[in-house]
Amino acid sequence: MRYLPLTADDRSAMLATIGADAVDDLFADVPADCLLPGPVPGLPGHASEMAVERHMTALAARNLSAGSAPFFLGAGAYRHHVPSTVDHLIQRGEFLTAYTPYQPEIAQGTLQVLFEFQTQVARLLGTEIANASMYDGSTACWEAIAMAARITRRRKAVLSGGLHPHYAATVRTMARFTGDVIDARVPVLEAAADDAAVIAAIDGETSCVVVQYPDLLGRIPDLAAIAEAAHAAKALLIAVVTEPVALGLLEAPGHLGADIVVGEGQALGVGLQFGGPYLGLFGCAEKHVRQMPGRLCGETVDAEGKRGFVLTLSTREQHIRREKATSNICTNSGLCALAFSIHMTLLGGAGLERMALLSHDAARRTAAALARVPGVSLLNHAFFNEFTVVLPADAREAVRALADKGVLGGVSLGRLHPGEAGLANGLLVTATELTTDEDIAALAGALTEVLA
Repeated sequence: MRYLPLTADDRSAMLATIGADAVDDLFADVPADCLLPGPVPGLPGHASEMAVERHMTALAARNLSAGSAPFFLGAGAYRHHVPSTVDHLIQRGEFLTAYTPYQPEIAQGTLQVLFEFQTQVARLLGTEIANASMYDGSTACWEAIAMAARITRRRKAVLSGGLHPHYAATVRTMARFTGDVIDARVPVLEAAADDAAVIAAIDGETSCVVVQYPDLLGRIPDLAAIAEAAHAAKALLIAVVTEPVALGLLEAPGHLGADIVVGEGQALGVGLQFGGPYLGLFGCAEKHVRQMPGRLCGETVDAEGKRGFVLTLSTREQHIRREKATSNICTNSGLCALAFSIHMTLLGGAGLERMALLSHDAARRTAAALARVPGVSLLNHAFFNEFTVVLPADAREAVRALADKGVLGGVSLGRLHPGEAGLANGLLVTATELTTDEDIAALAGALTEVLA
């Protein structure tokens, strides 16, 4: 439905109804020095719809989209093939406009979708249960830390240097309001050094240890060893997965001792979408279910013995829990969760493994090609689809030069960790099943020219 502005008579009638003489009377409580005397400075005047369309199209044309150039960006957001079936199904009216009602049992279709989503996520993460989704991976990470504090009654969280800095920043922002102590560290390039450092930081005050798997640099941390050290100190291990496709090949974190597993589900079904909306995944051991944030859908039978679905747990503050709620997250990413679930259903277990194998193979070929570029060294020799190379020059400058040549060549560690001189030459490169031999050759060739 198009927007239809009010007529002058409509506005006059509305003002008369509420007892105001003019629209300006509605802003009488706003200090005069906070009001603009006229239109916002610098904004253009009105234009025709056709002129605005031409202007916006010209602006959009300045973007270098992911599908129009060799693309090697990752660092928490990944470009995978999303079948057209996914978009077709989520656009159906019963899904696109659905919102969990306050009498949720009447929305059996919505609850069944979320129940199946939870089942898929729990199996993927290797946990006993999973909730109906969170906002995104970074906020799910914080919610896991808050949950660990409730369980252990401690207030210190140790963050591995391999955790994505945006996740760490989200955690620090939220901890300002809770009093949690955040022991966050910066990654080091030496192999296994981050694992050793995070284990050494665990003490009797630690509520949880947060480890990304695979980590920011593409390395595979030893979750089992970290879990053993955490549990010895009666702390919890929180594993963070930013690339869920990796779990098509890697052992699930829950099977390696992680007590809570969170992550970003964007890579399956959702797409890059200029950074959002995305999808938070959250799973844990069943014994901690009462401390888990968000919603949990369950399966039951009705009075006639027929299969049905219910909202089993909903501990958010808008419901009866109020100030005792485990989270103030007021919804779940329902449409993105549906897209994730449809994509997972289309893939199945064998399809997910095949997708992961193709991505890993593309990364291996990319790493081999870059290792042959003069002056470039490969940091990690065990990875999934993301790895770090060390350049003989500042990686941020190299990334800009590659973009000028029409190649989106990766994410510089200096951008993610500004001011850390030891990381300035690091370049994080990602490949997926969409990466072609031509893409790899273009990257290797362009990087050779840039570094010459």
